[in-house]
Parts: sequence; C-alpha cells; structure tokens
Amino acid sequence: MSEAQERAWREVGPRMLLDTPRDVAATSVRAGSAISPPAIWGREAPVIAEIGSGQGHAIVHAATSHPDQDFFAIEVFRAGLARTMLDADRAGLTNLRLVEANAPEVLQHLLPEGSLSELWVFFPDPWHKTKHNKRRLVTAEFAALAARALRPGGVLRLATDWQEYADQMRTVMDAAPAFSRAFEGEWAPRFEGRILTAFERKGARAGREIRDLTYRLVSM
Repeated sequence: MSEAQERAWREVGPRMLLDTPRDVAATSVRAGSAISPPAIWGREAPVIAEIGSGQGHAIVHAATSHPDQDFFAIEVFRAGLARTMLDADRAGLTNLRLVEANAPEVLQHLLPEGSLSELWVFFPDPWHKTKHNKRRLVTAEFAALAARALRPGGVLRLATDWQEYADQMRTVMDAAPAFSRAFEGEWAPRFEGRILTAFERKGARAGREIRDLTYRLVSM
C-alpha cells in the first residue's frame, strides 16, 4: 500500500472497518457473528452492499450521492479497502462501512437475514480459463445466499464485460427459484447508479460488451 493508504488504514480504519470475528482463514467470518445495521448507523435506512468493491470508486460515489442510504463495501484486498477509506474520508462519508472478508461468508454469517435492499456484484473476476470456472462467484449457491441477505422485493444487480460469464450469470439467476428478472429482453439496461470506472472503460476499449443483469427477490 502507498503511504497514504497505510495512514488511512491506521487512522480511518478503526471507525470505518467492521471488526469481523474470524473462523480459521484470515478473511473468514465466524458463524453466529451477525451484525445489526441499525445499531451501526443509529438509524433505519435502506442498506446496499457491494461485493468486490475494488478501490471503492462505485460505492464511494453511491454513498456520496445517496446520504439517505447506508452502504457496505465487501472486499478481500486490503489495498483496495485502504483506497476506499481514503476517498470516503476525503468525502466526509458517514454512511459507508467496509468489510474485509469473503463475500459468501458475509452473506451467510455477518449480514442478518433480509437486511439488504440491494446487492451489487460489478465486474467480478471472470476466471476465464475453463479449468478455473469453478472459482466464479455467481453460482446457484451464491444465489441462495443472496436471497437470504436480501429483503422481500430486494434487488440483485450484476455486471460483467466477459460474455461467457454473463451467459452463465443469466442461466444461474434465471434458474434461481427465489428470483425473477427485473428487465425485458436479453440484458438489463446499464445501471444508472454505477459510476463509469476506469475498469469498465478498459473492457469497452478492448471491444468487450458490458452486460448488466437485474433480478428481484420474489420469495424465499
């Protein structure tokens, strides 16, 4: 990490980073560690979580634009979280918290059932080599965990610049019994609330189509 990121981790981390009880692994979440979002923010408000928040550009922009909503950035890479802290502190944000942990365990153990109004997964690692496809995040098991964390009527937003992964995401989510499509046609329109990042621009410059998908929780 840069010197500024190291400083943000030391000085901003104590008030912005959730103290997450661990299991065995460094980024695991111990079972029975559920938090209370209203207790964290001292209010009842819609809660949105982003999985794989990277350097935090999307979620810092969202939290800045929507002070009436609360946000979780879920990421395993410390340098990305530190950069998010740095930008969030500069913006004076009080409605953003960071979680350094594996996303499936956050959904299963840390977030209470029905606590999220939206869950975002933007440009997850595509693991594009066939032998690595099994490491992809969006699977039937993930869909079940997302359904647990979302409130009734809650929204799952997905985006990727890898066509084959987009096809897999759509197949998985179309088959998920708790969700229904919240779009017409082949793909959802681009989510207007997602800031255009350098990462997305890079994919577009490489000639890859950006694919959005939006699903709504209809049952559990």
